[in-house]
This record gives sequence, C-alpha cells and structure tokens, in this order.
Amino acid sequence: MLIDEIKDVEIILASRSPRRKALLKGLGLDYKTLDNDSELQEVYPDTLTPGQVPVFLAQLKAKHFADKIQKNTLLITADTIVVCDDRIIGKPSGRDHAIEILGFLSGKKHEVYTGVCLSSATLQTSFLATTHVYFRKLTEEEIIYYIDKYKPFDKAGAYGIQEWIGFAGVEKIEGSYFNVMGLPVEQLYLELEKFVARIKER
Repeated sequence: MLIDEIKDVEIILASRSPRRKALLKGLGLDYKTLDNDSELQEVYPDTLTPGQVPVFLAQLKAKHFADKIQKNTLLITADTIVVCDDRIIGKPSGRDHAIEILGFLSGKKHEVYTGVCLSSATLQTSFLATTHVYFRKLTEEEIIYYIDKYKPFDKAGAYGIQEWIGFAGVEKIEGSYFNVMGLPVEQLYLELEKFVARIKER
C-alpha cells in the first residue's frame, strides 16, 4: 500500500493552491508545501498543443524548485488549464474578465487539463489528466451572482466546480471531478505507487 511504502520519503507539494493541498491531504499522505513561486514566469512555447502546455508548466515548476530535492525527497508540481474552442483560458485578470470568461464557457463543453510532474533526486516523470465539463446556458444574472459572491479570480476558467456554479451550472462531466479542482488524485495515487517503486529499485 502506498501509505506504507512512502513513509520514509519526504513529499513536497510545490503549490499555492489551497484546493491542491486539501486534495493531496485527502490521500492520507504526509507532506510539506512550497509556495514561493511568485517569481516564476509561466511562459510556454506557442508551438505546444493545449494538452502539452500544463505538462510543460508542471515540469517548469519542478525545475524552479530543483534545489529543494534531496536524497529522500519527492517533489510534486502541477498546472491546470481550461480549454474551450481550442482557446486556452487562464485565470481572470479581474471581475469584468471573469464575467467575460464565464459568458464564453456558458452553454458549451470545455476541457480541463492538469499536468503533474513527479521528481526525485534521480528520476522524473510526468502525466496529463483530462476532464470534459459541460455547462448549461447561464444567465447574465447567474454569472454576476457567482462572480460577486465567490470571486474566483485565482482559478483557471474563472470558476470552481466545488462552488455554487458547479452545483447549479454544470450539466455533466466526463473524467475526474478532482482534476477540475486542480489535482487528479485518483491518477496521482497510482502514479505515485509506480514512482516510489522505481525509486526504491535504485
């Protein structure tokens, strides 16, 4: 079982996201956090496909924190993006931008991609999780209500599925619910099992 196998490994989650912290805690793992990544410029080549972008950024974050990786350390970095009509949608710059984003997503299907990178002193692996999210047609009043009450300015796509809009506005999803929150913990658990086994083989 992973919880037993990983006891002698120090897990570090490099993220400022309270949702990622809560999700990783839900796996029953002990970990430390690093969130001093404000100086990191999340820039990616424009030749990448949308699905490649979050993996690239997760690897970029791992490189940024490389000096924190010690012999028995396992670093987890992640990045989540929203894609609709082949357009990458990041975090809103403010209230008006958030309203514009949700208006664009309203009544459509979009994809949530999360790239995760696992790094140790000797190994690194990455994976991508994809979830399809279907919004019903939202009214302007509903969008404004949600934005003003929940202020989702730190969230890609300007919404949190665990909040009011997820209950009232999402018709269905295909894939991991937790991925939409920012960390595909089901897949992460399995990847951690394989990664820890590879570390112990060395």
